[in-house]
Amino acid sequence: MSLIQERFGNDKQGNPVTRFVLANSSGCRASLLDFGATIQSLWVPDRTGELADIVLGYPDMAGYLSTNNPRHGATIGRVANRIAQGRFTLNGQIIELAKNKDPNHMHGGFVSFDKKLWQALVLSDGDDPAVRFTLVSEDGEEGYPGRLTTHLTYTLSADNALCLDYEAVSDRTTIINLTNHVYFNLRGHNIGVIDDQLLTIHADQVTAIDETCYPTGEILPVTGTALDFTLPKPIGQDIDSPEAHIAYARGYDHNYVLRGYLGRQAEPSLFACALVLDPLSGRTMSVETTSPGVQFYTANNMRPGEPGKDGAQYQVRGSYCLETQYYPDAVHHENFPSIVYQADEIFRHTTVYRFGVTQTT
Repeated sequence: MSLIQERFGNDKQGNPVTRFVLANSSGCRASLLDFGATIQSLWVPDRTGELADIVLGYPDMAGYLSTNNPRHGATIGRVANRIAQGRFTLNGQIIELAKNKDPNHMHGGFVSFDKKLWQALVLSDGDDPAVRFTLVSEDGEEGYPGRLTTHLTYTLSADNALCLDYEAVSDRTTIINLTNHVYFNLRGHNIGVIDDQLLTIHADQVTAIDETCYPTGEILPVTGTALDFTLPKPIGQDIDSPEAHIAYARGYDHNYVLRGYLGRQAEPSLFACALVLDPLSGRTMSVETTSPGVQFYTANNMRPGEPGKDGAQYQVRGSYCLETQYYPDAVHHENFPSIVYQADEIFRHTTVYRFGVTQTT
């Protein structure tokens, strides 16, 4: 059980960036950066006890500052995912956001939460080491109304679970949808093969997309389609399906409507939403959340040969994201759970990545 702080480099303004290395008694380690409140590495054991780093990322700040960085391991906000046309109406007023995916708004804008230096506070260096990151986003940043204060606490448990607890509050009515954009490969970040890893998603429906991958507002059943992961299925089995929804995204980039969501509560209920198994290493990852959706993304837009840690060259479809969140473009679809939060109303969201092993191949 330990928590080490070390210098990782500087941000674009020359401010020092710190890496926090959390370790538990099982040998599991998580490295976190205060830049972007980022998961930089995550070492977990296989069925023989051998550790591997299972998240993609960079060995230094040059990578994280690069325009080619696909937000490896970073916290996404104020609003994750897509907002069509970069505008929405709030209390009768049209709000214009930064159009960083012209003509749309994507993952919080040009200088979003993943590009900010957060304040860090070590909460525990014992059996369950924990660090809390805090960021203040001023009124009008990227076009969003309200001064928003966000806290994100990472805890590495003794039983090999990485827990992310989000809390945010604004002084004006605004919209909030926070997530993390960590790319996983349970076989190892530098392996580049995910096709035979088995995925289960506890969802019977997805939010339909058009040819630009933006939601239409329809909610579609997955039964009998390439989007069906209600039972364990190799990720690569249907990834080249000619079905329109797969062809639009050139693989998977879809929001799943989770069965376990009970609605917005003061204390949201945590439930299992996905399970991944790598048959070769035996590593398993259960994903738990309090959110209504999970975006399953197979790195379809990764730059081929993107240089990463340990001399790795990351590949298209060589990793995957399971981003727990509200539905994309929720501000334009009344049938989606609302992401509007009133002044002083607290946004709460928890994600748990729980790691284990199976002895069967």
